[in-house]
Amino acid sequence: MGRSRNNRRGSAAVDAVVEAVDGGLAQLIPDPDRSRAWTLLIDGAPQSHVDLDDPAYLSFEYQRRLGHVIDLVAPPGKPVQAVHLGGGALTLARYVAATRPRSTQQVVERDARLVQLVRRELPLDPNARIRIRSADARAGLAKVPDGWADLVIADVFSGARTPAHLTSTEFLDEVRRALKPSGVYAANLADGPPLAHLRGQIATAAARFAELALIADPAVLRGKRFGNAILVARDLPLPLAELTRRAACDPHPARVEHGRQLTDFTGGAVPVTDEAAVASPAPPPSVFR
Repeated sequence: MGRSRNNRRGSAAVDAVVEAVDGGLAQLIPDPDRSRAWTLLIDGAPQSHVDLDDPAYLSFEYQRRLGHVIDLVAPPGKPVQAVHLGGGALTLARYVAATRPRSTQQVVERDARLVQLVRRELPLDPNARIRIRSADARAGLAKVPDGWADLVIADVFSGARTPAHLTSTEFLDEVRRALKPSGVYAANLADGPPLAHLRGQIATAAARFAELALIADPAVLRGKRFGNAILVARDLPLPLAELTRRAACDPHPARVEHGRQLTDFTGGAVPVTDEAAVASPAPPPSVFR
């Protein structure tokens, strides 16, 4: 493990933590504006932000959008059963534990050395009911009991790309198996022009779920830049009005597409199967500058 000096505003210098993990070089960088907050980077790509004093604080745009989904998956404060595919610094699991006490959560994170680093440097609340399994996301999902989850969140990146086997109808069949009939699936997708991956993922979800919505920056939806989009899927109606209001009120406002507009957006893309699946496109280097 290596440490380097990094000054915080208005406080003594605090060490950054630099350590090799299975997925590359991990860095935990102290937030200069929040006394016990950290940003996790893997090979220079930002992965997570955690405020240990305020785990309900979500700094990254895409995580705030997933936070809206979490807020609306059940009545405020009601405990839920959640599965997180991809752990990072466990930001969203901490958020669920803080906003929905007594929730039961399973996190599947393939990078065992990253899990060790996060547990050591950014310890979880000992009262949080969070179980972490070091396994491939799809293999870990297969161990979730049938109909167990109120919510499945997929936020898995390897080398800043979503692995191919997490993009197919067969993968979504496994998601559906783990979800309750009223359960919600949410996925963090990343794409840029010409948005072929994003369109294919919407078509894939539409082949398995009755109701879909997409939350994204308008510039990403217009194919103007590379960025994240949150896909939300369910068999029951989604809380579209409230989701739209919350996304529009964010510091970086997002648009919610659904219904015919979302179908038109796919442009005739077809569902992705395991046989045809490929990883999501790599972001251009300028994204992380």
